[in-house]
Amino acid sequence: MTSYEPEADGQPDPGEVVWGWVPFEEDPSQGKDRPVLLIGHTEIEGVEYWAGLMLTSQDHDRDAADEARHGRHWMDIGTGAWDDEHRPSEVRLDRLIILEDAAIRREGAAVTREVFDRVVAEARRFHAIR
Repeated sequence: MTSYEPEADGQPDPGEVVWGWVPFEEDPSQGKDRPVLLIGHTEIEGVEYWAGLMLTSQDHDRDAADEARHGRHWMDIGTGAWDDEHRPSEVRLDRLIILEDAAIRREGAAVTREVFDRVVAEARRFHAIR
């Protein structure tokens, strides 16, 4: 399922941060446009979807214990062109986001292979991804 295949061609690829519609956990009928690191594809009932992990520029290091107590686990991934202000980003490891092509609004930028591999390795603690 996981692969690293970024290609700056305007199309979403694993290893890229894209902007897409992500439903809120507390109310899936609502959500917002967020940056998501695509980590691969998944198939559900014969339909191909993107699998990704959402990003935030909020710093969860200072409240990591409280976040973990609530089942939320974050990892620093540094800065990138996906954020116009080049703020440091964190990726949420425990919540796998499944997106249709139509839910992806635009390509942001790619993370490095090293960052991608570290994120996938850590995400495997929470998801059965291969």
